[in-house]
Amino acid sequence: MTDEAILTSNGEYTSFYYGGRNIRFMTSPHLERYISVKQWDNGYIVVVAKYMGEDEEEEYIDLIPILRNLYIEPAEFLKNIKKVRVCYE
Repeated sequence: MTDEAILTSNGEYTSFYYGGRNIRFMTSPHLERYISVKQWDNGYIVVVAKYMGEDEEEEYIDLIPILRNLYIEPAEFLKNIKKVRVCYE
């Protein structure tokens, strides 16, 4: 298994792909796209995002409560992730 996760968005949803799982959660309908990941800290992501009509800005995503709401043990799921990158294919 790789140590890299993928962050992307489509419409009002953000997807976090890792280990064969696609964790999807709602985001702003004004989000155009994520530009880059500035920091990964074991479930906490600092990204640069582009919103409609706005300049690029720093955004923060905390995966811990999202994973808990999905009954996924955060420590177990996140333990091998060393890097997160933005990917739109």
